[in-house]
Amino acid sequence: MFSSAAAKQIRKLDAPVRRKILLAIAELEQNPRPDGVRKLSAQSNSWRIRLGDYRVLYEIHDGELVIIIFRAAHRREVY
Repeated sequence: MFSSAAAKQIRKLDAPVRRKILLAIAELEQNPRPDGVRKLSAQSNSWRIRLGDYRVLYEIHDGELVIIIFRAAHRREVY
């Protein structure tokens, strides 16, 4: 599930970067906490994936089995 802002950010990315990000997001369905992800300290259920110079920020709602992507952008724009 994507927030409208994240969907818009992903659509604006170059095709190769967009494919890489969408593949990583698809893999979250099988394992929402893969090796290398970091929990964001400011928000208890928020996580970050690093994909080169890009970051995907997402929330995990275990009780609902839902992952919400709320940000996907170049690292200089994410924080």
